[in-house]
Amino acid sequence: MTYENIIAEIVDGRVGVIRFNRPKALNALSPELMAELGDALVEFDADPNIGCILITGNERAFAAGADIKAMAQASAMDMVATDLISRWETIHSISKPIVAAVSGFCLGGGCELAMSCDIIVASESAQFGQPEINLGIIPGFGGTQRLTHAVGKSAAMEMVLTGRTLSAEEARSYGLVNHVYPVEVYFAEAVKLAAKIAAQAPIAARLAKEAVNKSFEMSLHEGLNYERRLFHMLFASEDQKEGMAAFIEKRKPNWTGK
Repeated sequence: MTYENIIAEIVDGRVGVIRFNRPKALNALSPELMAELGDALVEFDADPNIGCILITGNERAFAAGADIKAMAQASAMDMVATDLISRWETIHSISKPIVAAVSGFCLGGGCELAMSCDIIVASESAQFGQPEINLGIIPGFGGTQRLTHAVGKSAAMEMVLTGRTLSAEEARSYGLVNHVYPVEVYFAEAVKLAAKIAAQAPIAARLAKEAVNKSFEMSLHEGLNYERRLFHMLFASEDQKEGMAAFIEKRKPNWTGK
């Protein structure tokens, strides 16, 4: 499929890469870009040859936010009618693991999008923030919720109320970011991590992602029961038999995704 606002390609065999391609607008997340992102995510999720998805921008900006020009004159009813948020929900329906490779500005909607991914790899120049308060609004795509889960109430409250940004190292210290690398190598390191995930048993990887995400929605007791059901379910897969046989025979497993 041909896109105008993103570039989609397969790298390292089983990693589907989606790169934002609006450099002049610092990869602002326009409705058109979000629609294309959703299409690419669904396509990669359905491709059995893809084991992990990686979303990135460029060295200057992952995404500097939503497209303010597209919203500046909108009324409340306009926002309801255009239903922009539903386009963001696509990312939450993707079953395969998603890695965000972040450099430069990762603000507003960009930060919310990165937090919607499963793992964040950042360059040393990355800046994370929710500056919507400076526009007279608040985050509307999960920023107040996911940021609080990631960094805690106090830090999230300060960021949302003042527009304060976090450096890459601060974000890592708070647990928002998994790894920080020099700008020159952050993308290569993100691909390396995505490739490692993509090399795992496909069904187990999807269910592992599902189980971890459910921990944010359930009590501990409910989550443990949910995890146990998924654990038992995997014993019906061919990959479980192959993985354990390979371990016993001291060889590399040959996953089939069945």
